[in-house]
Parts: sequence; C-alpha cells; structure tokens
Amino acid sequence: MENLISNFAEFKELKNIDKSTMIGVLEDVFRHHLQKTYETDENFDVIINPEKGDLEIWRNRIIVEDGAVENPNQQIALSEARVLDPTYEVGEEVADQIEMASFGRRAVLSLRQNLASRILDLEKASLFEKYSEKVGEVITGEVYQVWKKEILVLDDENNELVLPKSEQIPDDFFRKGDHIKAIVSKVEMRNNTPVIILSRTAPEFLQRLFEQEVPEIYDGLITIKKIVRIPGVRAKVAVESYDDRIDPVGSCVGVKGSRIYSIVKELRNENIDVVNWTANTSLLIQRALNPAKISTITIDEAKKSAAVYLQPSEVSKAIGKGGLNIRLATMLSGYDIDVFRESDEEDVDLKEFADEIEQWIIDAFINVGFDTAKSVLDTPKEEVIKRTDLEEETIDEVVRILRAEFE
Repeated sequence: MENLISNFAEFKELKNIDKSTMIGVLEDVFRHHLQKTYETDENFDVIINPEKGDLEIWRNRIIVEDGAVENPNQQIALSEARVLDPTYEVGEEVADQIEMASFGRRAVLSLRQNLASRILDLEKASLFEKYSEKVGEVITGEVYQVWKKEILVLDDENNELVLPKSEQIPDDFFRKGDHIKAIVSKVEMRNNTPVIILSRTAPEFLQRLFEQEVPEIYDGLITIKKIVRIPGVRAKVAVESYDDRIDPVGSCVGVKGSRIYSIVKELRNENIDVVNWTANTSLLIQRALNPAKISTITIDEAKKSAAVYLQPSEVSKAIGKGGLNIRLATMLSGYDIDVFRESDEEDVDLKEFADEIEQWIIDAFINVGFDTAKSVLDTPKEEVIKRTDLEEETIDEVVRILRAEFE
C-alpha cells in the first residue's frame, strides 16, 4: 500500500502532475476496484493525503439486529458492531477501515497496473496540452540521439522532442549533448502518444530569432510583415515601422551588423536581406531585387506578374547566384518576375549572358573571336560550329537566347 502511494508521489513530482488531479486519479482507481469487489462504492470514503503518501479506505455500514443482515457490505450485526464500540445501537452508522491486505496480492497488482496506466495517459494528455500551447515558440533542448532521418531532443523536463531531417538546415550538424534551438512546429498524436515536432527551417523560427535580438520588434515598434527563406542559404525579411523616428532596417541589422550577426550564426551563415516593406508592389519588387538597380518595371495585376528591365550589368545582380535573389524576390512580392536587358547599345557583350549561358560555353565563343551577341548572330551557323567545335544543339540554344535579346 505504502509502495503504491509513494510511487505515485514520485511520479507526480517528476511529471509535474498537480495535486488535485493526482488525488482525483488515485481515488478514481480505488473506487473502480471497490465497485468490482463490493458492487458499489457509495458507502465508502477514500481519504488521500498525497503529501505524506497516506491513503485510507473507510466503509460505512448501518447497524441491524443480529440475524437481520441482508447485505454484509452495507449492514453490520449489532453484536459485531459492539466489538468495535460497546455503546453502538441499532440504526447507527459504523465506519470500519478496509485494510489493503484484504484485497489480496492479485488485486493489489491490478491496482498498480491500472494506476500506472492512468498516470501514463494523464502525462501524455498533459504533455500534448503543454506543447500545443507552445506551437510557434522557440525552445532550447539537448540532443539525446542522432539518427539518419531525425534527431531526438530532450527539454529541461526530459520530455522527448523530434527534429526531422526535413526541418533541419542543410549545414546543421549536431552531436549528442549539444544544445539545440528550434521552434515548436506542431504537435501530433500517434498511437495515442504525443509527438512534438521541431523545426529550424520554418520562417517563424527566423521571426522569433529577430524578436529575441531586436527589442523594437519584441516591443511592437517594428513589425515583420513577411519572411521568405531558403534555409541555410538566403532569406529576405520585410519590416515596417509606424514611427518615422525609427529606421526598421537599421534597427534590425544593428551597428556594424551586431544584431543580425547572432541570427546569421544560428542559421549556419544564412545570408539575410532586410528590406523596408511597402504596399506599393513596384517599389517592393525593386527593393526585393536589391542590390540590382532597376531601370523600369511593368506590373500586370491580373496575371500577378512583373516585367523588370535593367542595364546588362545589373541583370546578374537581380538574378543572383543560382537564381536565388529573383526566386526570393518572387516569394516576397507574390509576383512572377521576368528580367529583361535594356541597352542603348546596338550590340551586347557576350559576358552579359552569364546568367543564361554556361561560362564554359561563353569562353568557347570568346576564344575564337565571338565576343558580342551580334558577332555570333551575324555568322552562319556552320561557321560558328566549325570555329567553336561545339554541338549543333548547343549552338542553336545560344542563338535562341541571343536573338531574344533583340526581339
């Protein structure tokens, strides 16, 4: 009996189950057993002191004349009652304590199993509720196990959290014992067990990091309007301030990048562009394509698209390495962006097509004297193939790209 109660008290202490809930579960388990044993629990008092680990069960019975007992669980003979107290009379109520030993060893074992099961269910429900309220919050945990497809993380109460590979930044590398920072992405029930999913790739994770590092965002003086990111590579953050005295971009970056440095470091050197938000689509796209300088821009609201015209020297800046800059600008603005060269010159240097033609192909043309677009277009295809020693399909593709420049 004492072992049963003390185990419960220890479990309560470890899993942070509140006192009232603990008492309710314990009483419910014993009342269920009383119903099975005596057919009813209505005439029983279950008294629990969780602090001391005490539990008492008292049975209340009405005293009847000797030989008139019809239900020994609810009635007691006068002579038997007077063994307890000689002053008892017929019609009075007698309370006698039920000893745990009277249940039998198998019953006690069943009680323990039932109690353990109920506590486990309670702990699962408590964990699910706790982390459901934490969705969107940043937590710090300790890496307990690293597997190929996920990482098992323990919080400060030793609850198990999961960081899937798909929610990790590509350059993330953790060992057992490392501390890890992530956002609570979602909480699911799988086979009646709560599974807490973490994420380091969600835009909300970057937003929470900004809130931690930039007091003006935390205080609501600066608002993050939108975040788009390619985790571990590059991100664009659009911010806005309703106070003209506050520079939202400068506040987020900090003096010499002091505020944004720790965020970049946490995200494995993810390049973060902070831009001023505006409801003006044209201006937002121009800011999103920074550092490229746009000459003109045409917006098609119906198709949610934008045609951006730039000087040849600015095209590669707008597109960015691997097309990242224009891809993120598209995500930030919500408009499909097409980039076009704009030039007053009659010809265009072949090097300006580096964003569309592979460098080794451009080099092959330049090495044999084709250094401008028109120098290629004005030469018969057979001559170009002969001089460059490139495949006809490659030449055709290059010619198509160059012609588009002048159409």
